[in-house]
Order: sequence, then C-alpha cells, then structure tokens
Amino acid sequence: MHACNDSWTAAMCDNVQEKKKDRGKTAMDCQNISLPVKGIGVDIEDISRFKDLNLDENEKFLKKIFTQQELSYCFSKKNPAPHLAARFSCKEAVIKALQSAGFDNPGFSAIEILNDKKGIPSVRIDKKDFKNVTIKISLSHCRDKSLAFAVFFEDK
Repeated sequence: MHACNDSWTAAMCDNVQEKKKDRGKTAMDCQNISLPVKGIGVDIEDISRFKDLNLDENEKFLKKIFTQQELSYCFSKKNPAPHLAARFSCKEAVIKALQSAGFDNPGFSAIEILNDKKGIPSVRIDKKDFKNVTIKISLSHCRDKSLAFAVFFEDK
C-alpha cells in the first residue's frame, strides 16, 4: 500500500522505486559533472507577494533584492510578478544551498539570476569568496506559486 493519496502519485512512486533498482545513469551523469555536491536548496514563493510591486513606488525595496538586469528583464514582461517571484525563490534557494555547505549568506543583491540566449537560467554571485563555486539552478512558476531549486558544487 502506498502513502500516496492518488493513483497518479502512486504510479510515480512505483516508477521512482523501479529507477532506484535500475541504478542507471542520472541526469548528473549525463552532463559529465564530476564535482562533488556540497549543498542543495529549494524555495517556494506565493506570486501574489510580488503582484503590486512597481518600479515607481517600490524602487528602493526592489533594488535591495534584484540587480538592474533582473529588474529590466522582469519588468519587460506583461506580468512581472511571476518572474520577480521566481528570481526571489532562486536567490533563497541559492542562499540555502550555500549555507548548508557552511558558507555565509552573500546577500540578495550579490546574487544575480540571468537567462542565456536560449532562456536557460544561471546564477552569478558578485563576491570574491564565491568565484570557485558552481551552482546549477532550476526555476518554475504556475498561476500562483514560484519554485526554485539550487545545487551547489565546489570547484577544486
């Protein structure tokens, strides 16, 4: 019997159990990442917290958290709230990943979430203590929530 409360989730639980038995390649194996994982972090935010923010009335607050490039990106969208929430979630996840490995919080404004030309997000930390770290991130949002996940690797 499953602890899962619906048939779809139960099927997913079975699938995960089968994959554990298989011990096949993981996504990390496929990307040839050979750095040891030092920390992980995850965060979820309610998008409504960011719904009424605008650059005119909330500039001081927004600039404490987001870089100019992040603000330009988010406010170029018809609805900036999910993009602001996703970046905030990601910064929280990055901080949690770093702190789980014993690093100090670099601060929101030092963490920048960027997208490459294909739209793939990456993180940059503007502090010298963080030059030899690799952080892989994933962001997502739906109608009312944003979610971010960060995995921290320390370069040797």
